[in-house]
Amino acid sequence: MIPRRIQILTTLALAIGFAALGFGAELETARIEEITGLKGTLNKQEGVFKVSSPRKDIPVTVEGWKVPPFMGLTSWAAFKADEKKGAMVMGDIVLFEDEVNSTMSAAFEHGLEVTALHNHFFFDKPRVYFMHIGGEGEVGKLALGVRAVFDHIADFRKAQPELAAKFGGEPLPDESTIKAEALEQIFGTKAQVQAGMAKFVFGRETKMACGCSVGKDMGVNTWAAFAGSDDNAVVDGDFVVAADELQAALKSLRADGVNIVAIHSHMTEETPRMIFFHYWGRGKAVELARSVKKAFPIEKK
Repeated sequence: MIPRRIQILTTLALAIGFAALGFGAELETARIEEITGLKGTLNKQEGVFKVSSPRKDIPVTVEGWKVPPFMGLTSWAAFKADEKKGAMVMGDIVLFEDEVNSTMSAAFEHGLEVTALHNHFFFDKPRVYFMHIGGEGEVGKLALGVRAVFDHIADFRKAQPELAAKFGGEPLPDESTIKAEALEQIFGTKAQVQAGMAKFVFGRETKMACGCSVGKDMGVNTWAAFAGSDDNAVVDGDFVVAADELQAALKSLRADGVNIVAIHSHMTEETPRMIFFHYWGRGKAVELARSVKKAFPIEKK
């Protein structure tokens, strides 16, 4: 069933129409505010309209000091006219750990991209993460996507006022007993094994500014490590993808319920540009392996 809030938003979007913004036209700032439900400010020099929402619902401290939203706990989304596609949006969303993955899925479901996920603080309680979003297209659709992200966070927190302390699910066994053979068939290569765990590593290649090629053993690799039992396993690891492969890989893993825990770069000035993201999944080992394998943009050993 579609949540009532999303139904209202969809009706609103249809009522005001998506065709009002022509290519190269100025942004309809009042329309963005109406759809997102957020007040914004216009930077005429840059042609950017920015809406924001301070995170006030849960206090955050760093080293025991309560951090005001002004000091970096404000979510925002900035819109700019785009002559080719109508408009573009970029933003940064303030999230707590238990909100990240469902909010990421909400962004994907409403046509937005997720381009980074990381922390801004040390010694923060509770831990805070920042998810960067982006998109191009008709301004009304982009604004509706932003609204869906903010509504999802509000609805999630209303349904679960207490912050979660874990992913949930059955506790993992103290000793691992993963059978590597079944996973090797899925990945098509031999596993590294240790104490009932299994790990697979797949290299990519890129060139640094010096012209030097770097690959698997220099850290340009996707890896997946399995622990627990065959029926109650965890997989964690790191994906390396080219910039234009990121969204498909993220969407694939989220569709299978695998949690994304970080998205960032590991290098500078490499060609092609490579992005890394870290993940954590729970379930049956074989099913987790299939989910990871399915998300591979390019398979190289």
